Amino acid sequence: MTTATGPVDAQVRAAIGIVATRFRAMEQQIIDGMTAGMLEIDHLDGDPVLVDLLRASVEGNITTINHVLANDIPIAHLQPTTAAVEYALRLAQRQVPSNSLMRAYRIGEYEYNRLGLEFLKELQLSEEVVIRAASELARIVFEYIDWISQYVFQAYEGERRRWIGAEGNVLSSTVNQLLDGDDEPGSYEIESFETETGYRLDRTHLALILWSSDPGVLLTEIDRAARSLVVALHSGAAPIITAVDRSTVWAWVPFGKRVPSVDSATVAGQVRLPAGLRLALGLSGAGVAGFRRSHQQARAAYDVATVVPRTEPVVVGYGDRGIAVVSVMARDLPSTRAWIRDMLGPLAADTPGAEVLRATLSVFLACGESHVRTAERMTLHRNTVKYRIGKAMEALPRPGDRMDLALALTVCDHLGSEVLTP
Repeated sequence: MTTATGPVDAQVRAAIGIVATRFRAMEQQIIDGMTAGMLEIDHLDGDPVLVDLLRASVEGNITTINHVLANDIPIAHLQPTTAAVEYALRLAQRQVPSNSLMRAYRIGEYEYNRLGLEFLKELQLSEEVVIRAASELARIVFEYIDWISQYVFQAYEGERRRWIGAEGNVLSSTVNQLLDGDDEPGSYEIESFETETGYRLDRTHLALILWSSDPGVLLTEIDRAARSLVVALHSGAAPIITAVDRSTVWAWVPFGKRVPSVDSATVAGQVRLPAGLRLALGLSGAGVAGFRRSHQQARAAYDVATVVPRTEPVVVGYGDRGIAVVSVMARDLPSTRAWIRDMLGPLAADTPGAEVLRATLSVFLACGESHVRTAERMTLHRNTVKYRIGKAMEALPRPGDRMDLALALTVCDHLGSEVLTP
């Protein structure tokens, strides 16, 4: 039996090229699917910053491997994408186990080979060519994943060693143990925590999260801002401050029986944070339960504030209008997006015109459906308000409950393009 190595190799190369074209045509769909699958991995905790970094890493890797397949680029000639490395570093800083990182790459490898085989089966090729093309595709994908996973794992381990050696790591570990521990820790756990941190738990606590999306802001600047904030709040006792990663700090401010007003508007007026920094506030709470609950609330406010990249408002509080409810709805964006579309119809469009109508209608409802008060608050002529409200109400698919309508508008205000219709 004669072989046809030459012709088969040419056919295999051509088949890989077609598959690469299919991959590139479906790039965004593949990125969305892989990101969603990887989000099911434990330890990411739904953090919008980590989710955004994960998506950027997936996009960078998929774009690179598509170029490799389409142009027959040797793996040795590649450079890791910045997003892939940054994602690994951030996981290390947040003490996320490295197996989560490695598992994400294995999921990506499996999905790529699965899709590639489906594409090959759709081509009018002999069984032999399909088998050899699938084998070649698996080889290329394996070599890429093997190369990039080793690179990012080394970056992860290096950052992990540096982070472990950094001042405050013991404090961070102790705080995490208390947050993740039993609902009612025993006296030994409480005593151990207070001994290691110097922070008493038998008080009222206010949790804060300070973060920056500007890579130029140093962790020392964020820490300094946190301590300045504590002074401005007149706590009278030392806070506990721990770095989560190089751009995020968690803090708890202790108070006695009397807790000052700590709503976001008051805090924003008391403290001027350095440019690029933002702050999320929980509500005050007493004892161990209050320590944990206040932090959960600050995390919820942080989640809402970071779903959509923005710089305002600088201070976001769990007690702010709509934040508590919106933080729950942000956990299931597809369902929330569908509900917004059902409630608002054309007003759910991600356009400047729809945004103006949503904003006017939201203020109108907040002002007790008074055209006069709405005009005063928005500095508009009353006839302009009447026109906008009339147009907005006509656009609604159904009158609906005013409370639901107000909530839908609030969700749009906080989550923006994530729940709007392109």
